[in-house]
Amino acid sequence: MSIQLRVARPGGGQEIVAFEAASDVDAMRMASRRGLRVLSVERAVSRAGDEDRKQAFPLQFFSQELLALLEAGLTVTEALDTLIAKEDRQSTREVLEAIRGDTRQGRNFSEALGRQPACFPDIYVATVRAAERSGNLPGALARYVDYALQFEAVRRKVIGASIYPALLLIVGSAVTLFLIGYVVPRFSVVFQETGREAPWLSQLLMAAGSHIHSHWTAIGGALLLVLLVLAGTISRPEARRRLMHSVLRLPWLAERAREYRLARFYRTVGLLLESGIALGPALGMTSGMFPAREAARLAAARRGIEEGLPLSVALEREQLTTPVALSLMRVAEKSGRLADMLERVGRFHDEELARRIDWASRLIEPLLMTAMGIVIGGVVVLLYMPIFDLAGSLQ
Repeated sequence: MSIQLRVARPGGGQEIVAFEAASDVDAMRMASRRGLRVLSVERAVSRAGDEDRKQAFPLQFFSQELLALLEAGLTVTEALDTLIAKEDRQSTREVLEAIRGDTRQGRNFSEALGRQPACFPDIYVATVRAAERSGNLPGALARYVDYALQFEAVRRKVIGASIYPALLLIVGSAVTLFLIGYVVPRFSVVFQETGREAPWLSQLLMAAGSHIHSHWTAIGGALLLVLLVLAGTISRPEARRRLMHSVLRLPWLAERAREYRLARFYRTVGLLLESGIALGPALGMTSGMFPAREAARLAAARRGIEEGLPLSVALEREQLTTPVALSLMRVAEKSGRLADMLERVGRFHDEELARRIDWASRLIEPLLMTAMGIVIGGVVVLLYMPIFDLAGSLQ
């Protein structure tokens, strides 16, 4: 993919330079070889084929199946043969065959994985490479599978908490449009035949219903066009990413998104440290988890660590910590159990995020039901107000 870096010119000033690299770290290395000083990562644009391939390859299932086969006593090559034999999807089979071919040519498993950057992230390759040195590949895969499952559980919880409010909003809106666009116009015709004047709120409702009923083709077409544009936007990864960034800038959501990124960062660094990777390279591999501004802060924190600062001090100085994380990291630096403590920090923030999601879903659902009830009830009341007025006059 094409990664754009903001670099400092030798004679002064700044410029943005594009590099074709598999990750932010590789792009920074290429810039360093040219003698350029990287200031920040601007953005990374994946090629369409690589993006589709990355989405198509089931990394988590591959890791789980490979782990089960290795624990059963098979070698890596034998496990790959087994996975290729049972695979039905052509794209996944091609990736596995390419990896098997590289291993048969004498390359290490991690090197073979690294030759497929669209399918295997740097963190995964680094974990496997460190496991090959220690001779404990099943243990490293087990840690990565557990790492992936924990984030998958958080993602599913967010999606599950969003489904019911979305369905409630869709159904409520459909019922409201049906009442206003279909029921109200027919009722207004009957009431107009009586020759009586309705309350002004009921008149507004009847006017709106008559307008929707008279122009239902244009209004329906506009709604359909909006839905198609929204669906097309969501289907594009770059547009979806921009939409999510815009939503996550809202005050309350921005803080929750920052905590989630930090939790993922802590767990990833803990996983890499547990695999035997040094702290400096581990921090470099995690820079892609942050937006450009926070990635620049992480790079500054890494430089501080290379100059001799403790991790807690460097991250606190760059505002990449939470109060809980800062306290636990200070304890870990004294006890020498930094990897385990970072995992605990990530787990703590994940559990806190899950509690906030539960709280938000319990609050949003009754609020939406109340809002839908008020809207639909208001339409019904305004619809029956002329009837009540007519009944009172007859009495």
